[in-house]
Amino acid sequence: MKENRVKRVAFADKELLASFKKLKLGRFEEKRLASNIERAIYDLKENPFSGIPIRRNLWPMEYVKKYSIDNLRKYDLPDGWRLLYSLQGNEIEIISIILEWLSHKEYEKKFKYNVT
Repeated sequence: MKENRVKRVAFADKELLASFKKLKLGRFEEKRLASNIERAIYDLKENPFSGIPIRRNLWPMEYVKKYSIDNLRKYDLPDGWRLLYSLQGNEIEIISIILEWLSHKEYEKKFKYNVT
């Protein structure tokens, strides 16, 4: 059965959107990250489930408290970056809500991987 729901992508808040716009105007590395995020946005509009689900016991409490999420997914970006997002929706629409993007090192720290 073909998926007929409208698919959108949104930023979790205005500050995150402003950070994304700032990346687009930044140095070469920042512009490349912005371009990779734009590609992820395109992919999420096509298939919101393209990211990998993250087990609930790994979720940072800050996401639960700040955004009241009930699911969390990770989209791997080039150069070791991670895009974290949550899905919301109903029978008509599904929205991929971008919560944050992190370097691989920041991601490991936030999710308590390789902590010594």
